[in-house]
Amino acid sequence: MKACESCSHRVEIGANHKQVSVPVRAIGLLFVYLPILTLPFVITSAYLTYFHLLMVGGKNVKKWSDFMPERATHRYTMKNQITMDGSFKLSFSQSKLYWMLNCTWYCPASVALFEWHAYLVKVVENWWCPFGHNKKDNGDYNEGAIDKSFWHIYPDEQAKLHEDDLKNPLWNIEEEKK
Repeated sequence: MKACESCSHRVEIGANHKQVSVPVRAIGLLFVYLPILTLPFVITSAYLTYFHLLMVGGKNVKKWSDFMPERATHRYTMKNQITMDGSFKLSFSQSKLYWMLNCTWYCPASVALFEWHAYLVKVVENWWCPFGHNKKDNGDYNEGAIDKSFWHIYPDEQAKLHEDDLKNPLWNIEEEKK
């Protein structure tokens, strides 16, 4: 499922990489590691959101570890890790440790963290705001489906909801059972 109409094509990197100067690529490489400085804030935000859901009654809420790939599924170990050949001997790309830290920790943990955080925020939105919009209607919020929204657990409040919101199976499990 595509995220949006403008995102329906492949990103072109490989076709252009060698045309970018080495100094510009080196600066770009630094940019991929600067977000490490934000990770404590993103982790804190994700856990606050997670604990919020637990404290309002959430059960079966996925954990960060649910989004992490299993270590056994990684293809390389320190013993067989591939590296780049190069003329610059101090290049990180020639270090097995560099690739191991990137490919078995930093990248999978970062992707898992942001996917988990996005999932949690979708659950929160489905709980507090069971009101349709095009992203919910096209399935982008399906991974955050819940049994009943805040509005659905109060019978007197249900009458205020638009019929499409009242009967949306994304936040009303009774509709899914029909």
